Amino acid sequence: MAKSNHQEGDRSATGEKHKIEHEAPPNPQRVKVEKQQTLEESLNKDKDEKSERTDNTKSKQEDELEAKQESAVMPGEEPDVPPNILEKGIIYFFIRGRVNIENPEAVDDVARTFILLRPIEKDAKLGDGPIGDARNNRLIALPKKKLPVGGNDRFMIFVEKSNASFKDLKKSFLDGADYETKTAGTRHTPAAIPVGEGVYALTTTGRESHLVYMLTIPEKLGSAQEGLGIKEKGSFIISTKNPNYAGPANARLPESPEFPTEVIDEFRSLRWLPSKPIHLDYPNAQLLLVGESSGVEKALEPQEKDETNSAENPEEFVESLAEEDFQRMRHLSGHQSESIYADLQARAEGYPQLKTAF
Repeated sequence: MAKSNHQEGDRSATGEKHKIEHEAPPNPQRVKVEKQQTLEESLNKDKDEKSERTDNTKSKQEDELEAKQESAVMPGEEPDVPPNILEKGIIYFFIRGRVNIENPEAVDDVARTFILLRPIEKDAKLGDGPIGDARNNRLIALPKKKLPVGGNDRFMIFVEKSNASFKDLKKSFLDGADYETKTAGTRHTPAAIPVGEGVYALTTTGRESHLVYMLTIPEKLGSAQEGLGIKEKGSFIISTKNPNYAGPANARLPESPEFPTEVIDEFRSLRWLPSKPIHLDYPNAQLLLVGESSGVEKALEPQEKDETNSAENPEEFVESLAEEDFQRMRHLSGHQSESIYADLQARAEGYPQLKTAF
């Protein structure tokens, strides 16, 4: 966010500190004496626990090896990274229909829009195949449904999941779910619907941070993308809220992000900071997106020190990544929907197809 906005926030009245709820003391109870285990039972229990730990460790190692072998991410192949690139990666846009609405026919039918970020190494190029599961996915929720498109659009968003695996995302995000209510009976939460895929970069101009993206899928935007504010190239100013200040009543979360001490110390008395990659690694982190109608030029403007070294022009750097992703996704699978799900290690069958029209 621009400095003037930060100063204005600092002059405003200090919000209430986050209140910590203390657990009530336990009720006094009669101590229950457990039956003492025999030596044989104790040895068998230890053996079972050791076997379970070994299996879990082996499974995790196999998953990590498989993800590494399948990944199209090739670190160390892009040495000339512009200094204002804080992070880059793959971005996906999803929507979820309101309860019992499987196929939204208008923006009003959308319950929420989501941004899924999969960071990759800054010096990496993209080859053929899926990106692999590095278990570093971040799911960001947009309660406003639409993306901000101009400077007057200032939308609060929040990190719903961080360091998530594809397996976790399939269970807790992509899939729909049924639940029971006392008054309305069975209600259905629809599956998430893809509306776009591409590449992104988190950049800094010194006083502000920007989230810039370039779309790969769909190749031609439809009414769904236009209605949601998704462009072929887009950019936002992005700032992180100090969790020690209470936000608006309609934008408060039940829990605060568990930022480490070094992040909290950076805020000092400021209400906002330019976002950094580490901020996005904590669930419940609240972020402010401000639309930029000028496109990606400001977010990818070369810094002065770029001219004194061999670093690539920031806009050309991101465009090159977008071209690599375009070629990669074209050869992943048949339909554009299948390519997106293949990238997330999910089968397209049973999931909604890419939506381009309302």
